[in-house]
Amino acid sequence: MIHLTRINRVPLVLNSDLIEHVEATPDTVISLTTGQKILVLESPGEIVERVVQFRRSIAGGFNTAGRGVVTELRRVGAEDAHAGAGHRE
Repeated sequence: MIHLTRINRVPLVLNSDLIEHVEATPDTVISLTTGQKILVLESPGEIVERVVQFRRSIAGGFNTAGRGVVTELRRVGAEDAHAGAGHRE
């Protein structure tokens, strides 16, 4: 969800997943996947930045306490791959 301001200065909280595209005509028009169009005071660049910040804030929650973080990458040889999969020759 991102905070925006309608063209009449009324605050709006928008589900950013519904944004289809944003254009400046010169007013900023947000077209939603529902077919609705919203006029806002923020520029297209500001809207993009808010969506990016919002998505980063959500994605950041998944990496708490070191869970899901890759700390080492190494090549696994054929012998290691078979042993790790429980195959013995």
